[in-house]
Amino acid sequence: MPSSDAAATNAPRVLPYGDQAFLVELATSHDVVMFTDALRDDAPAGVTELVPAARTVLVRHDLRGTAADALAGALAAIDFTSARSVAVDAHSALVTVDVRYDGEDLAVIARTCAITVDEVIRRHVSPLYRSAFCGFAPGFAYLTGLDPRLFVPRLDAPRGRVAAGSVAIASEYTGVYPNDMPGGWRILGHTNVVLWDLARPQPALLAPGTMVRFRAVDR
Repeated sequence: MPSSDAAATNAPRVLPYGDQAFLVELATSHDVVMFTDALRDDAPAGVTELVPAARTVLVRHDLRGTAADALAGALAAIDFTSARSVAVDAHSALVTVDVRYDGEDLAVIARTCAITVDEVIRRHVSPLYRSAFCGFAPGFAYLTGLDPRLFVPRLDAPRGRVAAGSVAIASEYTGVYPNDMPGGWRILGHTNVVLWDLARPQPALLAPGTMVRFRAVDR
């Protein structure tokens, strides 16, 4: 059981965000995932939409007055560190992304991390990742679960063009560029998976909550 000090450190901060939403501030991206899971699993009455981000969750609602005040209290009291929240992962959608590990930054990442290229690849394909939130561009998912040994900073200056399907890492995240666009993440490889398609019922392949595995392929 976490200590009272730990619980206080992880306690969400609930702020009004207009008259029909609250912005919940959390300490880490992992807390965002756990808090969002807890709400999806057992949302208080009145919650209409959840929008996770790096350290916050926007909670939209259709309540007024004392009912909205009660919701704010309920959000602040959610136990998002419980085993129930962790178990939601087992029921989430799983997407496997085949990757050609031929990225222009692969050798630099290996040198920076003081490991071999093969070890970089092994460490990248080993975890089960989670789409914590989407942002930056339609279909760009920030995936948590990256091996800490692979935490590397963004490029000092972003590239003017990163090809669609580029698989990259930056800080604690890994992700896949859904379209050709500028970007400053370090590129490990490339995939043919389509991340954003308006013809699909859910255009974003890696919507928040999706579990993701990377698999190394030759082509």
